[in-house]
Amino acid sequence: MSSSAIDIILLGRTYSIACPVGQEAALRAVAQKLEQQLTSLRGRTSNLSREDLAMMAALNLGHELHEEQRKNQDYMQQMDDRIRLLQRTLEQALVERSHKED
Repeated sequence: MSSSAIDIILLGRTYSIACPVGQEAALRAVAQKLEQQLTSLRGRTSNLSREDLAMMAALNLGHELHEEQRKNQDYMQQMDDRIRLLQRTLEQALVERSHKED
């Protein structure tokens, strides 16, 4: 898979990042979210270094990702439960129908 470098600006510093072709918009969207996190943290805490800001932003974004993954797992479990209920209901209806036809 080929890639190209795109420039991302975070806290006023430009980073050239290798990116798979076709994924540039996604990388820019992630960089924008990261920039928002960094700017927000910098505004609330004036004495953190760039490295500390980056670590705090990574933890915040990691927490958001973890919560979304947990919600997704919960949703998948609910859908699996509903599918099983629907299958049982259909099977029961078919059995009852076959008994009525006898």
